[in-house]
Amino acid sequence: MLQDFLSTHKSAFKDHTELRAQVNTTKTVTLLAGNMVNNVQSATGGVSARVYRGGTFGFASGAEYSPDSVKSILTAATENAQFMDSQIKKGLPPLPPLQGQAKVELSTPIFEDVSQNMLIDFAKGLDDFIVKKYKNLSSRTVIANCLDIEKLLIVSDGTDTHFFQPRSQVYVFMTAETADGIPVELTEPFCIRGRFDEFFTDPRRMEEKLDLLYTRLMDKRDGVYANAGLKKCILHPNLAGILAHEAVGHTVESDLVLAGSVAAHNLNKQVASELITMIDFAHTYDGKPAPLPVYVDDEGTLAEDALLIENGILKGYMHNRESARHFDVKPQGNARAFAFNDEPLVRMRNTAILPGKDKLEDLIASVDDGYFLVKSGNGQADSTGEFMFSVDLGYEIKDGKIGKAIRETTISGVAFDMLKTVDMISDDMVWEISGFCGKKQIMTTAMGGPALRCDMNIGGK
Repeated sequence: MLQDFLSTHKSAFKDHTELRAQVNTTKTVTLLAGNMVNNVQSATGGVSARVYRGGTFGFASGAEYSPDSVKSILTAATENAQFMDSQIKKGLPPLPPLQGQAKVELSTPIFEDVSQNMLIDFAKGLDDFIVKKYKNLSSRTVIANCLDIEKLLIVSDGTDTHFFQPRSQVYVFMTAETADGIPVELTEPFCIRGRFDEFFTDPRRMEEKLDLLYTRLMDKRDGVYANAGLKKCILHPNLAGILAHEAVGHTVESDLVLAGSVAAHNLNKQVASELITMIDFAHTYDGKPAPLPVYVDDEGTLAEDALLIENGILKGYMHNRESARHFDVKPQGNARAFAFNDEPLVRMRNTAILPGKDKLEDLIASVDDGYFLVKSGNGQADSTGEFMFSVDLGYEIKDGKIGKAIRETTISGVAFDMLKTVDMISDDMVWEISGFCGKKQIMTTAMGGPALRCDMNIGGK
């Protein structure tokens, strides 16, 4: 647990100042076909300071965390702010003060350290389980991983906080071969917010999803190629969530808006079907903790939900304190840094499209000739909202019924155009928390949503 060497320096703050100590601890074990190919644990930590003066920030960081190092880092950040202000000369006033002062203690209790042997033993047990039960695999990979993030934040105004968030996950890759010897692969992530042994105690707890993964892999092994063109598609919640995050969420981050994203000129305009409402949740969804809750961001702002799209109308952006002043809105806690030596950037937290009123089976039954797209692979989206993603798993829909699986294909389009074609939304909500969001620095985020019926450009053979 981080010892507080920060609070004693708060009385010396003159300009807006953020002083943060942080430790990220990672453990990873990888088995390929039963052989251990990766066994790594690391801890990266230190202290950073950021000082705002005249419209610019001065930043400094160091890997040593001690009373002396905190003082020197704070001095360096202050000097950097003075230098930047003297060179750039924006002449802006101080950041508007946040209302009220508070201190938020740990949102999650600090757990006892998880041993590396715990990950090794579970990965080996899971690999044995896969070998015994699933007979037609040509290869398999099991990855067990833990990431614990602890932060101690002291700010000149706003909310001081002590934050701890553990994330534990297991990835299973299954590979089979087609009749003509071509390998096909599918992946299933299992991820929880919490200590590794809170869920990963017995491979049989994962059996239902592993069975489904294997069944889908066998379907894909015997799959056909999709017919290219603009098709009526049902997007599985996981795929819809990724599109919402990558192709929409990034365009409404205020720093990218100021850089000219497609959202810059669409505020209060229709950008999606009236069925679409999209929110970046801070820490609570449906009366329960969000998948990766954020209570205070790394600028000391108390986190609140950010309404992005309401009934198809673009209603707002995600902000840090600086951009919130520019747009004359209240900051809602979207400034986040991944490592101790990262500056906070405008980032998503728990971003999701809200569920509708239809059943997934009704969405499928409504399609005469189209596709049910289930799992995505790699992809990219840019600030215009244009996207292209690979689809690792999908199925034909014929006369309202699921048909043959399809081989890997791609989907592409412009997010706001695609979302305008959504005419049915399922009533379920599926969250995904296993990946990282990349934007100059990686970040843990959650994405979620229901299934969507829409028109989608799909690739062929």
